[in-house]
Amino acid sequence: MTDPMGVMADGGDRRSSGPRRPGGAIAKPGGVIDLARRLSPSARRLIACRAARSIGQGALVVDFALYLHALGWSAFQIGLVYSAGLLGGAGLTLLSGPLSDRVGRKPFIIGYSVIQALAALAALYSGRPAWLVPAAVAGAFGRGANGAAGPFGPVEQAWLSADLAPTDFGGIYSLNSAVGLSGMAGGALLAGLPALWRGWLPGALAYRPLFLLVLGGALIPLVLLPGIVDRHGPLAVRPGHTVRCESRDPRGERGMLLRLMGINTLNGLAIGMIGPFMALWFQIRFGEGPATIAPVMGVGFLLGALGALGTGWLTRQLGTVRSVVAMRLAGLVLLVLLPLAPSYPLAAACYALRGACNRGTSGARQAVGLALVGPGRRGLAASLNSVSMQIPRSLGPIVGGLFLDADLLVLPLLLAAALQAAYLALYEMTFREVA
Repeated sequence: MTDPMGVMADGGDRRSSGPRRPGGAIAKPGGVIDLARRLSPSARRLIACRAARSIGQGALVVDFALYLHALGWSAFQIGLVYSAGLLGGAGLTLLSGPLSDRVGRKPFIIGYSVIQALAALAALYSGRPAWLVPAAVAGAFGRGANGAAGPFGPVEQAWLSADLAPTDFGGIYSLNSAVGLSGMAGGALLAGLPALWRGWLPGALAYRPLFLLVLGGALIPLVLLPGIVDRHGPLAVRPGHTVRCESRDPRGERGMLLRLMGINTLNGLAIGMIGPFMALWFQIRFGEGPATIAPVMGVGFLLGALGALGTGWLTRQLGTVRSVVAMRLAGLVLLVLLPLAPSYPLAAACYALRGACNRGTSGARQAVGLALVGPGRRGLAASLNSVSMQIPRSLGPIVGGLFLDADLLVLPLLLAAALQAAYLALYEMTFREVA
């Protein structure tokens, strides 16, 4: 990815060195694995925390909506819980990103781990709404975040960037995404376990042990994170390195961030309508249960991890934005085919392959958002990038729930495809010269 700031952690100017590829990318030797070997110990711990969280998140992406359905909840009621969590998370994201640029990243991520652990304990204790709803909202149950720290995921992104040269963003954030998606794949496979112990835990009780995975994913960061050095702000670079920054136009940065936020609303609404309901959609459409849905969703996350690694390589060939657009276009075709598939195996294949194309671009899209601003405003940029998707995404589950309750199964997926087509067209036109 090009460095729009002309900044390197070692003081060099990457904009003027190395052969260029189409889209402004600089051809570099090695790949994502080579970049991973150069990660600092702090960056490795942050990525390990993502892996730990992702397992429980993957299990609940499959089973949380099915759990609520087994408790007698309607799709509309399930959508309200998802929407409340997304909307509350958007407010926290908007506040925490800019604040973390000033006070540091560590307090937010450790605090979230404590909240996540308490939410998991509450869900283990009871399935009554008085316990489960606050736990689901606080713990972001069922929404999936590829292992990110819930509403403080942008803070975590900014923290990770402190040890990276901007030209490594595309590769490292793709690797970070791949790790989270791999954990989600493992968690999704574990989501099939309730079918094995239904004889001992009948009905909705069969789903409850899965919250132990969430609890474990919250406790591991409490062990790994306290020892990490928390560098933040404009001079957050590795010790012994120098930074050379060119002057930037704050109005230009704000303009680009506002455009990104506007375009993200289309993607957020599309994801919110269909993402939380895919397991329930498969159950309603084809009569499948956790034992058959979990492996399909697990394969989808695993292909997403491979897609993220592929995107990390592709960013150095085509540029970050062109890589995102190419991958997402393939995913768009698969999304259109998914509701039209006449059988579960064909629909499952479309879903799994789409995981490689869509989820595989998440790290690259994060890199584009961070490249729009200087180092001292990356918490703000990551927050605005995230919250501009979360707010419309919070409305999507309500709309999607109403469609499912009305037995309209094809329409929400085709409507989501139309929104994502518009998103891709605007994204390419707006940011093709950025990265």
